[in-house]
Amino acid sequence: MAKILLVEDERDLAKQLEDWFKREQHTIEVAYSGNEALSHLQSSKYDLVILDWMLPHVSGLEVLQQMRSRNNRTPVIMLTAKDSEDDKEKGLDSGADDYVTKPFSLRELSARTRAALRRSSQAAKTVLTAGDVELDPISRTVTRGSVEVHLEPREFNLLEFFMRHPQQVFSADALIDRVWPSDTLISTDAIRTYIKILRKKLDNEKSIQNVRGVGYKFEPDTQ
Repeated sequence: MAKILLVEDERDLAKQLEDWFKREQHTIEVAYSGNEALSHLQSSKYDLVILDWMLPHVSGLEVLQQMRSRNNRTPVIMLTAKDSEDDKEKGLDSGADDYVTKPFSLRELSARTRAALRRSSQAAKTVLTAGDVELDPISRTVTRGSVEVHLEPREFNLLEFFMRHPQQVFSADALIDRVWPSDTLISTDAIRTYIKILRKKLDNEKSIQNVRGVGYKFEPDTQ
């Protein structure tokens, strides 16, 4: 699971890509212009940005350059019809991690997405382990001891986020921002419900702890 920002002004293509990545269990948000992309990047954090070069008003290259100037190191895959070596060099020199030329196959873009995520520090570790809990982001399975724990997609995403950030405290609002798409209507009460469900399914009431007045933290070694 990754949180992806797709920036593409061709709406039919954007819809096709959005549906594809959702089927691959990613959380995906779509921006249709460079200005909209910059707004998303200021308000949310992503694991990957898929960025079209030719955008109205603010180009994808300008978005990328602004990202890097602000020390935003999120991996970026550029999408473009520009296929000259000079264009590719310009894009890569501006901070792109990969470059996909239109037209492209969905399978190729998907493979490049997986490769970019593997290279990123957040997705570097394949199987996450915390005490006797193991989470495999590729197969999207969770086991406790030798017993598989069935989680719904949002429960899985929340647990994965906690396991990638052990012993760090997050408010309910921060969890909503990092785990749920920005256009999702979800309350802080719903976050409490999800956490109660995770504790019950993991059979460990202390696995996710309340930090009074602040938020929640995952304690991987608490049994």
